[in-house]
Amino acid sequence: MSLRKYLTSRVFFLQVLSAAAIVAVLVYLFMHWLTFTTDHGHEIAVPNLARLTEEQVEEKLDELDLDYVLLDSVDYRSEFPKYSVVEQDPLPGTKVKVGRKIYIKINSSGFSSVKIPDLIEKTYREAVPTLKALGLEPGTITYIPNLGKDMVLEMRLKGRNLKVGDRVLKASKIDLVLGDGKASYVDDSQAADSTAVPAETPKDEQ
Repeated sequence: MSLRKYLTSRVFFLQVLSAAAIVAVLVYLFMHWLTFTTDHGHEIAVPNLARLTEEQVEEKLDELDLDYVLLDSVDYRSEFPKYSVVEQDPLPGTKVKVGRKIYIKINSSGFSSVKIPDLIEKTYREAVPTLKALGLEPGTITYIPNLGKDMVLEMRLKGRNLKVGDRVLKASKIDLVLGDGKASYVDDSQAADSTAVPAETPKDEQ
């Protein structure tokens, strides 16, 4: 049989159809497998995990076929329960694929402690950034007579005097006693003169 007759024969036509059908089936199976393994075209909205414990996070994400990774704990935040989620990535509402990992950070069990820095004889403007850098807050300001205006003379916590190196909890409010800049030096002789009472003139000398 010549090539021309073979290409126009019924046998060749059936073989072409068979090959095309096989290719179509293979393509269909491949796309079906790809969709099954990657869940192509299906996205899930990331839930809000804030304030949930790690156990609650795992249970919630398992229901959505999502996973999570605990990155770290953060300094204690009083507005969140202990050991609850305070940060997550991606953010709530973000569309992700099945199996996506959600990165979370957990709240600590309580405030950690820090050492009181040496603020004595520093100005108020110098003291405030130092306190905030350590996670502390400036509290009540009290002025007493002293030449050093706005100079820190004492540090207190709830009425208790603090010394450099004392440990306090983060987020504590440190009360500061400052100089008012109005005190002046008074000479002892001037003070004595100012308090002396003038002597009375005897009557028989008048």
